[in-house]
Amino acid sequence: MNLQQTIRNPVELAGRGLFTGEPSVLRFQPAPADTGIVFVREDQNPPIHIPARVQNVAKRLRRTSLRNGTVQIETIEHCMSALAGLGIDNVFIGLNANEVPSMDGSSRLFVEKLREAGIVTLDKPRQVFRVPETVRVAEGRSYVMVAPPNDEDDVLEIIYDLDYGPKGQIGEQVFKIRLTQEAFEQQIASARTFVLKEEADQFQAAGLGKHLTYQDILVFGADGPIENELRFPDECVRHKILDLIGDLYLFGKFLVGQVFARQSGHSLNHELVRRLCELEAAREMKQRLTGEPVLDIRKIQRILPHRFPFLMVDRVIKLDPGQHAIGIKNVTVNEEFFSGHYPGQPIMPGVLIIECMAQLGGLLLARELEHTGKVAVLLSLDRVKFRRPVMPGDQLILEAQARRVKSRTGHVYCKARVYEDLVAEADIKFMMVDADPL
Repeated sequence: MNLQQTIRNPVELAGRGLFTGEPSVLRFQPAPADTGIVFVREDQNPPIHIPARVQNVAKRLRRTSLRNGTVQIETIEHCMSALAGLGIDNVFIGLNANEVPSMDGSSRLFVEKLREAGIVTLDKPRQVFRVPETVRVAEGRSYVMVAPPNDEDDVLEIIYDLDYGPKGQIGEQVFKIRLTQEAFEQQIASARTFVLKEEADQFQAAGLGKHLTYQDILVFGADGPIENELRFPDECVRHKILDLIGDLYLFGKFLVGQVFARQSGHSLNHELVRRLCELEAAREMKQRLTGEPVLDIRKIQRILPHRFPFLMVDRVIKLDPGQHAIGIKNVTVNEEFFSGHYPGQPIMPGVLIIECMAQLGGLLLARELEHTGKVAVLLSLDRVKFRRPVMPGDQLILEAQARRVKSRTGHVYCKARVYEDLVAEADIKFMMVDADPL
């Protein structure tokens, strides 16, 4: 069985950020199974945890950065690539500044520190996603795509085509790798960040990377690297693969499949990961829809006081108490409201879509807080948006995500979808009151 891994001992390294030049200390610390990769801004009070997932990516040029509110962590891709290349599933990464130290512009020193910490196996199976179908994103001539694997091995294969034309004597470089730990360490980890001379001048004019010298980063002039030597003849394409590996790890699981890329950068890499997340969510939803419900209608009636014709949740297919719930409302032409809304063109009233979401939110809160004799009563609505009409034959997929739960109030973000189309969304607040005031 392919098991999860973490590190045995804490280790740290220090350096300056690639773009900001600020000094920072990064500390790798062991984490239990199913934690994932979590960055921690230890200079904040209290410390801010930011999981390394694509949902937390901040929009930046030429780098991958994470954000939690106003707190950010810049340039994580080389660190992430080292973790992915070594097969480390779980680790806390403490940081005392807003940018990961760039070291030598590659993943090599991160790999050395992680090896020094020791890699240990945990007692939970690794989370692996075998790509079931081809997914492609493109912008102009640049693209990145992932396809199903062509064998049964749990390995990711990458082919990257980089073409700079005559600029800086980089030319066209193509590299293929079957990603194993040994292949990553020997062929990818040492490949460094590179820029053209004109790009470096533009960055420094904008106040970025002003601390860097030609020995700190590969800068290509008309005759090749300036005051530096290549580690590989095709170091540039290898570094693009290094970046891609780090970005793909934002999926949160190890991918198994074939990746083909041409001139792809961080923004396209992130978009591919988002598409994969959508694909995975759709597959999981399909499995839940055809499986046994967590709460059938009889169990729902034991929790909610609503009855015909105002019970708006038919079943609950996922329930993480106090955190997250997914429910189903089957919309049929027999619904009483369709006779008057509207004759000849039946459309489900928006207020009833809100009621469906609110009832699921009530189930989530009642299940978590176990309010015996209490009912979740709607207190307020905020940021309500309707995206498309709901008609007979549609199946509403309802989702409730708890924002804040207190002893007598609850705040839940809800949304409703038909297939993959977002129908409505709202922030809903509840107050827990006695079911019988007497």
